[in-house]
Amino acid sequence: MLHLSLFSYIERKQILSKVEDEKYDVIIIGGGITGTGIALDCVTRGLKTLLIEMQDFAAGTSSRSTKLVHGGLRYLKQFEVKMVAEVGKEREVVYNNAPHVTHPEWMLLPIYKKGTFGKFSTSIGLKVYDFLAGVKRGERREMLSRQETLEKEPLLNKSELIGGGYYVEYRTDDARLTIEVAKKAFEKGAELLNYTKAAAFIYDANGKVEGIKINDVITGDFYNVFGKKIVNAAGPWVEQVIRLDRKITGKSLFHSKGVHIVIDGSKFPLSQAVYFDTPDGRMVFAIPRDGKTYVGTTDTEYKGDLKHPEATLEDKEYILKCIKFMFPEVNVGMNDIESTWAGVRPLIREEGRGPSEISRKDEIWTSETSLITIAGGKLTGYRKMAETITDLICKEFQDEGVTCKKSVTKTMRLSGGDFNKPKDYPTFISEKAKELSALGMSMEEATKIAGMYGTNSDTVIGLADEVLKDSGLPLSVKLMLHYAINYEMALTPVDFFMRRSGAIFFDINWVQTWQKEAIDYMGAIMNWTPEQKEKLTEDLETRIQEAID
Repeated sequence: MLHLSLFSYIERKQILSKVEDEKYDVIIIGGGITGTGIALDCVTRGLKTLLIEMQDFAAGTSSRSTKLVHGGLRYLKQFEVKMVAEVGKEREVVYNNAPHVTHPEWMLLPIYKKGTFGKFSTSIGLKVYDFLAGVKRGERREMLSRQETLEKEPLLNKSELIGGGYYVEYRTDDARLTIEVAKKAFEKGAELLNYTKAAAFIYDANGKVEGIKINDVITGDFYNVFGKKIVNAAGPWVEQVIRLDRKITGKSLFHSKGVHIVIDGSKFPLSQAVYFDTPDGRMVFAIPRDGKTYVGTTDTEYKGDLKHPEATLEDKEYILKCIKFMFPEVNVGMNDIESTWAGVRPLIREEGRGPSEISRKDEIWTSETSLITIAGGKLTGYRKMAETITDLICKEFQDEGVTCKKSVTKTMRLSGGDFNKPKDYPTFISEKAKELSALGMSMEEATKIAGMYGTNSDTVIGLADEVLKDSGLPLSVKLMLHYAINYEMALTPVDFFMRRSGAIFFDINWVQTWQKEAIDYMGAIMNWTPEQKEKLTEDLETRIQEAID
């Protein structure tokens, strides 16, 4: 049954008001890309589905990645052939279903005399990569001469450069991809709650998990919810959820921190995405995006606060050294870093292996209490992971005499991605940008909005008469904010500035310009008390400081 109501703060309250009266087939803990993907797969197979997330959707790892839907070329070095094949093919699936948040990005892999990749091994490796990932003809790898490599990116280190590999990856906005999956799951009938925490498990007479006591983090209220299958997809918090159920035995997580820094394009005018060797044998990305260049990632063990990992001075110095090593003519220092983000990868611990050597493959296991847990995995493979875990659930239901439908997510367009084919996207955006600019905004602002929301742009345009008039905000910001509140369940200023727009990472000045008026706008719609407004203002200030410190 499709939802006709809006994915908003009002709907959230309505779900909570009746949640104790429902009996769900599946309850999912975790609102990152894995959890929302499972919710979409489950609900489209006819299962009554609830998802809970203790923060905002995508607040953890799913908004803090390298923002690439990529096949993991480096995993060929570790002979993870099966994973490269599976994840590589999923890139195309994600692109076809969400071309507004997934864009082809040609990647340059420079080759040096004493580098990790030789010219022959790179050629073979990229050819195998193309084959395993099923890369279409127009995006298959090219091998470049030294001169051709420098023409693609003149800033590269020229010393001992002998050529380059040129191949396609896909750039994405990880948080927006997660939100679009969540919106599609809601549209198909799933119920999703952000800021709702699993506080304790409820067991039947046989000691099997049959429900969860959940806590509305905003009001402090508790509810008992019941479901036939409970899935733990809490990412870095997987072990904390397991501890609610029992003592941890067997598999354990290794938390690896990845940091990225953002520098203005005027200081680091990178014209081409580059994937390069570092002096310590790791691989790092440098990617131009919206007038900025971002570089990362680090890979170090992390034992700190999972909610708010931060980039340390050491992290930033490491990335700056990587930039100096590969782009010696680029003169950037600590003061040139506009913003940073840090994410925590939940990897399955492997004894004797360092952070960069641990496999990124996902694993699924079921406890003696019937709690199903999924951990590990990559952003790119989220849909396949969701299909696999739903297959497991459906097999168990089949044994109990209940039949599921087959998975349909491979060809299902996500929210905002309702194009016949991805190549229709540029023309559509051009047309919608004209309509938006006619409302009274610059063509640059209009193109940004149309590009961000894809086929949901018509809904955004339709809000022009609904937005609050006396807010001090330009129309472009009002439309984005109003849409985020009413169609994307944004409940806080951080939700909007960090995950619905990505601006804290890539346009910090825009955030600082409009933060007060945006908070006033949200407060007027959601009737915040002065105390709530003050706290949420402080939360936003803290996140801004984390990004710029």
